[in-house]
Amino acid sequence: MKMHFCGIGGVGMAALAALLKSEGHEIDGCDLALSPRTAWLESLGIKVFCGHDAAHVKSAELVVSTPAMAADSPELAAARKTIMRGELLAKVSSSRKTVAVCGSHGKTTTATFTAKLLKELGDDPAWAIGGETGDFPVAGFGKGPLVVEADESDGTLAGYRSEILVVTNCEYDHPDHFKTKADYIACFDAARRNAKRIVEAETLSLEDWNIPLSAPHNRRNARAAIEVARILGHSKEAIARALPAAVAALPDRRFERVSSGVYIDYAHHPTEMACAIAMARAECKGLLKVLFQPHRYSRTKALLKSFPAAFRDADEVVLCPTYAAFEKPVEGGDIADLYKELRENPHAYSLSLARSCREAWTHAMLTRKEEDVVLVLGAGDIVKVVGPEILPPRRTPLGMGSNTWRSDLATNEEFFAVDSPAGRPGASLGIPWMAGIPGTIGGWIKMNAGAHGHSISELVEAVKVDGVWTVPKFGYRTSDINGVIEDVRLKPVPPGPGAEEYLARRRKFPVGTKGSVFKNPDGDFAGRILEAAGAKNLSVGGARVWSEHANVIVCGPGAVPGDFLALARLMHNRAFFACGISLKPEVVGIDTDF
Repeated sequence: MKMHFCGIGGVGMAALAALLKSEGHEIDGCDLALSPRTAWLESLGIKVFCGHDAAHVKSAELVVSTPAMAADSPELAAARKTIMRGELLAKVSSSRKTVAVCGSHGKTTTATFTAKLLKELGDDPAWAIGGETGDFPVAGFGKGPLVVEADESDGTLAGYRSEILVVTNCEYDHPDHFKTKADYIACFDAARRNAKRIVEAETLSLEDWNIPLSAPHNRRNARAAIEVARILGHSKEAIARALPAAVAALPDRRFERVSSGVYIDYAHHPTEMACAIAMARAECKGLLKVLFQPHRYSRTKALLKSFPAAFRDADEVVLCPTYAAFEKPVEGGDIADLYKELRENPHAYSLSLARSCREAWTHAMLTRKEEDVVLVLGAGDIVKVVGPEILPPRRTPLGMGSNTWRSDLATNEEFFAVDSPAGRPGASLGIPWMAGIPGTIGGWIKMNAGAHGHSISELVEAVKVDGVWTVPKFGYRTSDINGVIEDVRLKPVPPGPGAEEYLARRRKFPVGTKGSVFKNPDGDFAGRILEAAGAKNLSVGGARVWSEHANVIVCGPGAVPGDFLALARLMHNRAFFACGISLKPEVVGIDTDF
């Protein structure tokens, strides 16, 4: 059969595509980017196209997809027949003697140990696994038992009919598919009913087996592989001889050491994270710095209360924005919700909120000492920032900081005061409608500050930016000015009410604010939208939404920069989910990906 795989570079898709190619099917595929894995597929004779195009499936009898593919993608729209990867792997597995490894945690490692052990024992296994090591690819093509990693995330686990079913454990996950814990468990039970033999890894005794692994959960993964070998008729002596080579290396991104004192781990469920942190703690003589990128909004929301305990053994935790995978935002599943949960539960570690994975990595590299360990956790794209490079240096002008948020993370960003007329207080201009508004002249102009229906742009004739005079273009609380404003030429202030009259109208902001957090959208007011969305009841740590104005954050005693950033994200999300409006930041520095 001729099949086309959409997203063939993914680890699970590549494994199945290679396996089917070895069985005589005509396979090709496509992905958004080429990679070492797609190069490996091409070495097997599988054509891989870069990008998506309906022409790719013109002659395909079957198009294989995953939940990550949009339903309106060109290949799926043009396909004659489609099938999900998990469903197809279950069908393939049912046609031969299969060892299917399933479970909430550890299935990739257990499947890898099992396939390697059977290979060492001479069983000539085939395999299709969602992980790889340098010398052990995602798929193998022997004529013996087929070892597969059976994924439950989309419910297709229920379709497996395996010779041996290994269940590593069963702990509620994937709330995007399973709405209740009972639904989740039922999927595993269906696979159990369909299997001829079942290995329940959590019930196996570790006695009488010398398993050369330090982490308890990996010893149990190895024990499950041993049990499979015993069921297939291998002696204890033969297994003992083969075991060290079979478990010598973990799959990639399973507590993988990438450089001295730096480890990456695929863990994204609190139970997995606690195991990875415990392993890092055992390796660490200094401070243990954990960088975490949550995986999917639905999981973050469903397991929110379970995360605080997972970080217990860390010295420092830096949270990064949630990796969406194929999900749309889910209310209650943002990184700000997780930050708030951790911030307001007792903890001994320091906690920070990063605007990006890159910022978190830069902080870790700038602050790490020789005996410290950096552990990078997450199943998303956080791994892409790991390496010798950090953010390039950047110099940023800073006026009075009245509408500027600064992270408490270490960055190589240097803030400096502008030593020019534009660095003077804006109040020195004596513009009546701007009375009481803080900031420098340059800050006012760059952000087109204003009040009472007026904006500073009304008076700007020209500005000198990096030595060049220019006439800028202005929008609402924005300008096209890039660079440092050094000087300004203003038009005369037209006649009108004096400063005293404007001050009398102006609501006095409390100490500890940075002014309006979000810009007013066209034809409306951010404060009105936020109040309608119920934002006035929000707080994080020492930061709270002002009771007098829903678009103002007050930083009280104990407030840290992460509190402000998290609260701003929660405010944005309230407006988005309640009113369908994505507010744009007015405070400089919080313009992360909302």
